Amino acid sequence: MTSPKQQPSPPQQPPTFTAAPESIIQDTKHLIQHARKTHNQIKRNTQPKTATFNNVILPLAHIDNNLASKSQILVFYRAVSTDPELRSASTEAQSLLDSYKLETMMDDGLFALVDAVFHQNEDLDTESHRLLKKIYLGFVRHGLRLSAGYQRYRFREIQSRLSWIKGEFQKNLAEANNTGIWFTAGELDGLPSEFLSTLMRSEAGNPKLRVTFNDSDLFQTLRYAKDSETRRRLYIANENKCEQNVSLFREAILLRNEAARLLGYPSHAALRIEDRMAKCPETVTSFLGDLHARLIDNGKREVEKLKQLKKADLESQGETFDGQYFLWDHQYYHRLMLEKQYSVHHDKIAEYFSLQSTITGMLEICKTLFGLSFTELQTPEMTKLASHGHTLVWHEDVQILRVRNSDEAGDFIGYLYMDLFLREGKYSNAANFNLIPGFTKENGTRQYPATALVCNFPKPSSKAPYLLKHDEVVTLFHELGHAIHDLVSKTIYSHFHGTETEVDFGEAASQMLENWCWTPSVLRSLSRHYSYFSSEYFDHWKRRVDGELQPREHMPDAMIESLLRAKHVNGALFHLRQVHFAMFDMVVHDTGDHRMIEELDISEKYNSLLAEILPMDGPEGDDWGHGQTRFQHLLGEYDAGYYSYLFSKVYSTDMFYTVFKADPMNSLQGRRYRYTVLEKGGSVDGLTILTDFFGREPQTDAFYKELCQT
Repeated sequence: MTSPKQQPSPPQQPPTFTAAPESIIQDTKHLIQHARKTHNQIKRNTQPKTATFNNVILPLAHIDNNLASKSQILVFYRAVSTDPELRSASTEAQSLLDSYKLETMMDDGLFALVDAVFHQNEDLDTESHRLLKKIYLGFVRHGLRLSAGYQRYRFREIQSRLSWIKGEFQKNLAEANNTGIWFTAGELDGLPSEFLSTLMRSEAGNPKLRVTFNDSDLFQTLRYAKDSETRRRLYIANENKCEQNVSLFREAILLRNEAARLLGYPSHAALRIEDRMAKCPETVTSFLGDLHARLIDNGKREVEKLKQLKKADLESQGETFDGQYFLWDHQYYHRLMLEKQYSVHHDKIAEYFSLQSTITGMLEICKTLFGLSFTELQTPEMTKLASHGHTLVWHEDVQILRVRNSDEAGDFIGYLYMDLFLREGKYSNAANFNLIPGFTKENGTRQYPATALVCNFPKPSSKAPYLLKHDEVVTLFHELGHAIHDLVSKTIYSHFHGTETEVDFGEAASQMLENWCWTPSVLRSLSRHYSYFSSEYFDHWKRRVDGELQPREHMPDAMIESLLRAKHVNGALFHLRQVHFAMFDMVVHDTGDHRMIEELDISEKYNSLLAEILPMDGPEGDDWGHGQTRFQHLLGEYDAGYYSYLFSKVYSTDMFYTVFKADPMNSLQGRRYRYTVLEKGGSVDGLTILTDFFGREPQTDAFYKELCQT
């Protein structure tokens, strides 16, 4: 981050965060009422025979722009607020907006006008033509081609119910993540003392520590707890933490299938994939089947090596190895393998990646590559900008960065928010949230974006930093990739802003940025041992070691080499787990026979498919868990879309190998990537964007070359 200096005032001030539960609902209703009023004006003033893009589609786009620029903050509170009433109101606001969208998409009067414009074949620019097609298909997919009567009524009923299910599912999961299991200190042997000090302690006579189901607690415990029974209990409990979602998930699958068949599609997957890069479920199923075939033998070999490690570990403790390698063993023995066989000690590596310095380094990389500068708003400026009791952040820990072009002109780009620290009620995974999309306003001026990076790291202090494991560095880069896409996108309409691309292309930009975490020169420049930052941090390091010399300031070559050597260790198993998630998604969403879905035991299918795909042992039988109940992607925007993480990796790997691998910090290529790929958002077909960038169609060679190293 650059230090504050005299810069011209930005053309847009940051938004304020002053909502109360009542105001969220009132503001949402006001936005919807205003949109309805405009809809009625369009229908009153226009007939199908006089309908054009300018008097129908453009006003609808302006409504969407206005809604998105205000409503996305209102529904954001449910992910970050500490106030349960505010989170509840925010969830209700999302439900109101979903109902409004459904109402709009089933408005016969509007559809008659959109249909007339669609069939006029006006001469439009590329983005406007794409918008017209998207809006038209949106109406069709909401049943406007269905005959009036029962079919239309039933379809609307289904969509309304699905909207409620999604909200309830996410709410249940957020609450479940804050529950956990109580363990004795002995049962948590092996876990770092600093981590244990962050856990809640019981006040009973025999004190216990509570491990929650939040990712930070869950993965730390699975990686370091020596007691297999502790790991088993936590793993299985996590799969069963949200049983109230069993019936909701099942109902959602049935309703989606029914709705798709009402529209004339053979399955929900066929409906969802039609306008994505993959185009049809058969492409996805073939892709996943091919991946499984390429990976399974390597996966089995990896498990055999891990079994040998487990055998040696147990025998060293005087225990007998029974020949089984369980699901809850993997995090623990994967870590042990990296330490013992590859000299990868993640705790030692983490000492070079204190949270704040790593973020600063990441932003410097983005400055070099994409020509962006980041300046944090300091307290005096924030106080000056805020007035009448308004506040510019939703929590005191949040940082605001003003983003500009780093050239002499220093043109304003937008705002980047960083909400990095763990707190109760917060969205449990690392994610990026768009707060305000960018678009062209009715008067021709620019609406600039605001985007938020949300994570759950323990808060550092002046005496002790939070040190990122390397996989957390990768995750940060990934989510920052979404944020950069959000910031530099420059589209006419909010509908296509930033990551609003085809779902199976949307992850490519963030996945590509992960490659910088595996580049020696970048790791060297990004790293700095935390003991060099302050005398307090030096003292903290000194207390943790026994007479060791202070490490080198930057990550030594030997440590980098060992990390890179281990990049693909157990990589087949990692990808097979992703294949399981994606195949399960397709199994439940690509079944055309409604009776088969009605008779399907979804929990058993989730578990049996896991046993078929991943060569590890689990509990006996197929009824031991309900993993689908925590699979929030499928009750979000990734239904029949989880394959996208693997599918878009084909594109991201092709981009990195072709353009950046030889010279990762090439600023000319970075800017070309910014303007050719990121700036387009979803305004152009993904295949066209990639073909323009490469000068050829995308290829799978790099992806499979990388895959073969697993």
